Amino acid sequence: MKILLSKIMFYAIILTLMSCSLQLRITADKKEPQSTNEIQIIIEKTEKETYVGWWVYGENQHIFKDKRTLKEFNLDFPNENLEDIKKLYLAICEMEYFPMECSMEGRLKKNVLKNETTLIVSNFEILHIEGCEE
Repeated sequence: MKILLSKIMFYAIILTLMSCSLQLRITADKKEPQSTNEIQIIIEKTEKETYVGWWVYGENQHIFKDKRTLKEFNLDFPNENLEDIKKLYLAICEMEYFPMECSMEGRLKKNVLKNETTLIVSNFEILHIEGCEE
């Protein structure tokens, strides 16, 4: 009885998520040995939104802090060369870990088991650089 109830709850949750413009993806790599496989539960928004906040780069990691919610997201730039993005950030900020105010357009992707949220950036605009008055 408990198994049937848990299956019904699981399918109800999936149906709810599917109706909210979200995608649910559960993956396991068949190429890897079963002992090294990890289960991933990924929830992705399908609609793009604009987020305003601060882009911070350091130690090969791009992070975005949303101004409205103060939540932090990893950044992924699928349409850009990561080396060029790194050079752009360092050319503007002249050092790592210096916040740059930006408007990022994209969609969120959350790895539920790792509790990591990534902002998949499709477009961005630099709004303000601390120390620059223009």
